[in-house]
Amino acid sequence: MTYRDSLAVIVVNWNSGRNLKRCVESLLAQVSRPRRIIIVDNASEDDSLASLDSLGCAVEIHRMERNLGFAAANNFALGLASDCAWVALVNPDAFAAPDWLAQLLEAARSHPEFTFFASRMLSDAAPTLLDGAGDVYHFTGLAWRRGHGRSAGARYLQWDEVFSACAGAALYHRDALLDIGGFDESFFCYVEDVDLGFRLRLRGHRCMYVPVAVVHHVGSASTGKDSDLSVYYGHRNLIWAFFKNMPALLLAAFLMPHLVANVCAIMKHVMHGQGRIAFYAKLDAMKNLRRVFEQRKHVQKARTVSAWRIAKMLNYRL
Repeated sequence: MTYRDSLAVIVVNWNSGRNLKRCVESLLAQVSRPRRIIIVDNASEDDSLASLDSLGCAVEIHRMERNLGFAAANNFALGLASDCAWVALVNPDAFAAPDWLAQLLEAARSHPEFTFFASRMLSDAAPTLLDGAGDVYHFTGLAWRRGHGRSAGARYLQWDEVFSACAGAALYHRDALLDIGGFDESFFCYVEDVDLGFRLRLRGHRCMYVPVAVVHHVGSASTGKDSDLSVYYGHRNLIWAFFKNMPALLLAAFLMPHLVANVCAIMKHVMHGQGRIAFYAKLDAMKNLRRVFEQRKHVQKARTVSAWRIAKMLNYRL
């Protein structure tokens, strides 16, 4: 494997239980073996790391003294992978098909105009359902995984350009990530990959959805689906991503729909008994907007594409 094709797989672990071993075993079974498998453990308190003892020295394990969050842990690993041109990010509850990496690398070779790549993610509990086929960014500042929860069947089998990739199973050119400074560590977890994808797009990078690169994904195995933690960080970070990244013309045009969407989100969570946590997520986001606008200055100054180009990649369906 040449440096051009060399690849490190990064797995950020936090109390992932038996899923971690299954994830790593799927990586070791790849027909195109990565140069390195780097596991960053965010001070787990379960036995997930112990489950890897039988794998010997096939993986690199880095134990953090505290939970750095998904964003900072990936940045740490990104700094370790200086001998690799590509990095693949995989959640510990995502299990790759044997040709997953091979398909992603072939896509990178065949489409050099793209620098990051999204996988076809299937629900592990119900493989006939899609977990995601790349990320969608809505003009209101909402974001979601394309096709999530829909029947897999013959859906989303076409190679498409998508807004960004779910970092639960994605391939990135390492230089592209370094170009934008990696993940925003203030996000801690949730929406950090959408923010990353937005900043990559602002710098002219493009994302390809690779339908033949398949993983099975449990989803929120550590934090809990629809938990207070996921609601808080998800809704706080959506506001930060919108205000930091949206070009000025689009920010002005979409500000009112963004505010309406956030009010509706709070009302939705009120009906599910999580109105308080959603409200405080939005409140904390607004309290930190001064810092976000300082970041915005640097992000927008570094932008190399037009607002129109960004606008064409947004979703406008209501």
